[in-house]
Amino acid sequence: MDGDRRVWRQCSLSGAVFAVCMAGTTLPTPLYGLYQQKFGFSELIVTVVYAVYAFGVIGVLLLAGNASDAVGRRPVLLVGLACAAASAVCFLCATGLGWLYAGRLLSGLSAGLFTGAATVYVMELAPDGGASRATFVATAANMGGLGCGPLLAGILAQYAAWPLYLPFAVHLALVACSAAVLLRLAETVRERRPLSTVRPQRPGLPAQVRAVFGPAAIASFVGFALFGVFTSVSPAFLAQSLDVHNHAVSGLIVALAFFASTAGQLLVGRVGVARSLPLGCAGLLAGLALLAGALYWDLLALVVLSALVGGTGQGLAFRGALAAVAEASPADRRAAVISTLFVVAYAGISVPVIGVGVLSGPMGLEGAGLVFIACMAVLVSIAAVYLLRRPAGATRR
Repeated sequence: MDGDRRVWRQCSLSGAVFAVCMAGTTLPTPLYGLYQQKFGFSELIVTVVYAVYAFGVIGVLLLAGNASDAVGRRPVLLVGLACAAASAVCFLCATGLGWLYAGRLLSGLSAGLFTGAATVYVMELAPDGGASRATFVATAANMGGLGCGPLLAGILAQYAAWPLYLPFAVHLALVACSAAVLLRLAETVRERRPLSTVRPQRPGLPAQVRAVFGPAAIASFVGFALFGVFTSVSPAFLAQSLDVHNHAVSGLIVALAFFASTAGQLLVGRVGVARSLPLGCAGLLAGLALLAGALYWDLLALVVLSALVGGTGQGLAFRGALAAVAEASPADRRAAVISTLFVVAYAGISVPVIGVGVLSGPMGLEGAGLVFIACMAVLVSIAAVYLLRRPAGATRR
């Protein structure tokens, strides 16, 4: 019993380290308006600064996504924490736009290193028979950490001094504590190989996976795009259209979307993998419709409902997509196929968000948001119709 308790303590501590790193990736969300005032850039630049993060994640997933299998989990996670610390330093030293780009890129590198390695590490530290609980710890750490970032930054920016500095100083201290904790945890990779053996992972899509991959990739793309818009331009919409200038409220609304995603992923165990992807698509459609209503009628309540409903749909859809794609993939190609799914998902964070930024100039933020919602609704509707027509046969093939 004492041995299991010690093991679960290590598992929980690794989850806490995971959460700290992921919190840093969303920390600037409620602060973009302040950076706009300080440096005088447009809404387009906000979306580009935000999207740079996705390019860092995709680069790491493709070039070094399997590095922890070779050199060990802890070394990779320590490098991820170093990138997170360097990102915080960039924001602390920010005197121009270049510092923001560098900080977001480093943040993306840290998330790319943590996303796969930390998830596996949490599960490997769990005792025998604890896979389900460990999955919950990893899921809660990932999405919960993403939600805690804007919440922490919003509260500090609103109610404490130095709004553009204190959040990153606090995060830097948390990263230092996380590194100290990580050094005391056990390494789970027994047979380690030199870093030179790590090879870039080429995205792959075997023929038998394609029927399953299409709707799964579309749903993942739309879900991550919805999160991208929430975390990049929703604070500006709240301030400009709803006259909500409280940074804590902006951070809380963004955090709700990530917390709802955690709940959606946990619901997969109850509704089943087969139903989670179509239900997630329905949730995403409802979230998009609520967001459209919020933009059209300027209603804060609909923004909150959109975060809750859309976040739950994203959680259901993405976990269902991962499970469906993994089940349909041959064992020797599974990692490559899942990497391809993650690349598509993180493309959703960058490309549509930049599109919103481009359109916000001639059309305004509300008009650009409605165009984005229409495009995403068409995509997720295509995936939903396909799943309703061929929900089971495609998966079996």
